Amino acid sequence: MDLPGVRAVPGTGVNTPRVLAIDVGTSAIRAAVVDEAGAVLTEHRAPRRDGEAGLGFDADVLWRQVLATAAAAAGGHGRGVRGIGIAGHIGTVLVDRSLAPVRPGRGWADREGVPELRALLGPGRVAELLRDTGRPSLTGGALAALTRLRTAEPADYDRVGYALQPKDYLVARLTGAVGTDHTSAAYTGASAVHRRDWAGEVIAAAGLRPDLFPPQRRATDPVGTTTDAVTRQLGLPEPVPVVAGGPDGTVGAALVLGSRTDAIADVAGTTDVLVRVVERAGPAPAGAVLNPYLAGDLWTVGGATGLTGGAVAWWARLLGHPDPAEAIERLWPQLARIGPGAAGVAAGPSLSGSRFPRWQPADRGYLRGLEAGHGPAHVLLAVLESVAYSVREGVDTLAADEPEVSIVLAGGTARSARLAQLRADILGREVAVCTEPDVSLKGAALLALVGTGGTPLDEQARVLRGPLRRCPPDPDRTRRYDDLYHQWHASQGAA
Repeated sequence: MDLPGVRAVPGTGVNTPRVLAIDVGTSAIRAAVVDEAGAVLTEHRAPRRDGEAGLGFDADVLWRQVLATAAAAAGGHGRGVRGIGIAGHIGTVLVDRSLAPVRPGRGWADREGVPELRALLGPGRVAELLRDTGRPSLTGGALAALTRLRTAEPADYDRVGYALQPKDYLVARLTGAVGTDHTSAAYTGASAVHRRDWAGEVIAAAGLRPDLFPPQRRATDPVGTTTDAVTRQLGLPEPVPVVAGGPDGTVGAALVLGSRTDAIADVAGTTDVLVRVVERAGPAPAGAVLNPYLAGDLWTVGGATGLTGGAVAWWARLLGHPDPAEAIERLWPQLARIGPGAAGVAAGPSLSGSRFPRWQPADRGYLRGLEAGHGPAHVLLAVLESVAYSVREGVDTLAADEPEVSIVLAGGTARSARLAQLRADILGREVAVCTEPDVSLKGAALLALVGTGGTPLDEQARVLRGPLRRCPPDPDRTRRYDDLYHQWHASQGAA
């Protein structure tokens, strides 16, 4: 009998190598047993119960939920599991040497400690820090959080043994060993990304202990093996290696791009994460984040846009719909009749500040141009267009003079043929739609399969992600949207 919330899928046989994949998002946790042929043998999903994960969360509650979700997915399928991979959202968990959290975890949107770090370093050293760490702006992370804690709460600072990403905290609880991958390390603000190692001079300038930051390794490298207690709780016959894993957006991009340098991945969820793989760690385009890539000796440029899908969800609820999919389904006939420009209604999606490529934390959402004749469909269309405009800002930054560069779209937006076409029309580029609905989850499986079996990443990624569906832009709509986009873009400074 299947467990509630667990979906079992016929697999390819008990002898086919398989892994346990875990994806920790801001709103839900997913776990699945996936074999190397791409079959999802069983999966389980649970909504997050540990707080507002974009800003703060309870790390202990998160650990218990992840363990329960993983155990539900692995139940009855543990035989043959050869490893575990985790993809997770960005954030900070400060723990003592026994891995007990010292204070609540912080999420991807948290900016705790940024003013203190800026004041401590001064303009000159901040510029050096940004150059060394591949960041266009101070946006929070472990370096800033520890700087504030050291000065404001020194007793708690003295208790801290490690500064971990949420994903690294979970790996540590699974194995008893601490470590991080090079990409996650970059988001702490304390990693010299060109060297793929910690920036000792930056850490010293902030007055922090260097031993707070765990060893860095490749995303596919094992950190340790599951403890005896975890092995029993997951129903595994023996301890298995747990690879370092990576940030959810980058992990999803690895699944859809592999090592391609001729396309941009758009992993569309609560935010849109834009990733372009590059061969050299040269200067990044203005506003772009430079990160070590999860695969080989490659790099990525891009970043997360801030709230996009999250903004659509917020507006859909405000309009009385339970979720964006239901709102779009109900209102689409009206949206199609209205056409490009939403009959003069314009919106801005930045409900919690903008990130790549604008990096304006004070930006806020807006709606303007409303008249008595407008209705909910006009509002929803304006919001959907504004989200795509925000993505175009990032895409144009990464491939300004390269119109031949296409987009590989994955995540929530990719599940709607209508939204994918709207995205293609506004970007003015061909969009290849990834038909795999859970790219971060399958990406976590990819890292575990590669790390424990030695299969080349590109080869394994092609098997796991499935086919891509071409979605070319409509020339007439693209011409109309090109003018509308430039008007919207020019208005952002005054919005």
